[in-house]
Amino acid sequence: MFLRFTAMFTTCAAMGMVNPLVLAQTAQPSDAALHAQDKNADESDFEPIFDGQSFAGWHGNREWFRIEDGAIVAGSLDRSIPRNEFLRTDRQYGDFELRLQFKLLGRNPNAGVQFRTREIPGDHEVVGYQADLGPGWYGCLYDESRRRKILAGPPAEKRNDPIRENDWNDYRIRCTGARIQLWINGVQTVDYTESDESIPQTGIIAVQVHSGAPMEAHYREIRLKPL
Repeated sequence: MFLRFTAMFTTCAAMGMVNPLVLAQTAQPSDAALHAQDKNADESDFEPIFDGQSFAGWHGNREWFRIEDGAIVAGSLDRSIPRNEFLRTDRQYGDFELRLQFKLLGRNPNAGVQFRTREIPGDHEVVGYQADLGPGWYGCLYDESRRRKILAGPPAEKRNDPIRENDWNDYRIRCTGARIQLWINGVQTVDYTESDESIPQTGIIAVQVHSGAPMEAHYREIRLKPL
């Protein structure tokens, strides 16, 4: 076997071809390598907006949000979730880049990260953009409680491709003026420009757990850079 491989590599070199073993290694980087690339992105001027220990700077229904191991845990694996719940920032933000990690657990989980969002007085719902999470929804830009539809996103058959199931994933959300860009694990999923000038370009940030079957959405390393 060794002799056959040696002969193949020698023939490839003589013909000016790429070593097939090297091609196989470089054409498909591992999930770990992609994760490392995304984590090694420039972090200058980013500041945490969640301290990993308390709900300082955030508010919401504490029945459905808790802190474990430096992460916000939304939902429950033991009981169904009767309605959408949102843990919201006290502050509002305009142009920014937001980075965080997420992990979803449970059957058919559904969650999301709200931004440029406003609260509805006396209501559990919010209104604004959502960087969507969940099988079939990953990487989409959804308009929560307003147009109630996907504004942009990958083709349906591609939405789960960047995801490490039951493990931590990186979400990157960038807003500059009317332009919104989303990435999951370094893969860009949305590059959208808002054409409706009446849509606000400022608002709160929130993490969501969707109503439905038992599930948990974990969020950590939430940090933001104003632009």
